[in-house]
Amino acid sequence: MPYVNIKITREGATAEQKAKIIKGVTDLLVDVLDKNPATTFVVIEEVDLDNWGVGGVSVTELRKNRAKTS
Repeated sequence: MPYVNIKITREGATAEQKAKIIKGVTDLLVDVLDKNPATTFVVIEEVDLDNWGVGGVSVTELRKNRAKTS
């Protein structure tokens, strides 16, 4: 019973895009590990940019800094 947790930044991924991710990950586990799709769980969590850090700063700050140098 695989459980896959995918975290993405909250930037407007559509329901269709998320459905494709869920289907693609499920299909991959079926193809590679011969897992049963009926018992394969895929969870997508969307994280606010202020709550996602890279290099010691939030993505919000990182993007602000990049915009200033562009």
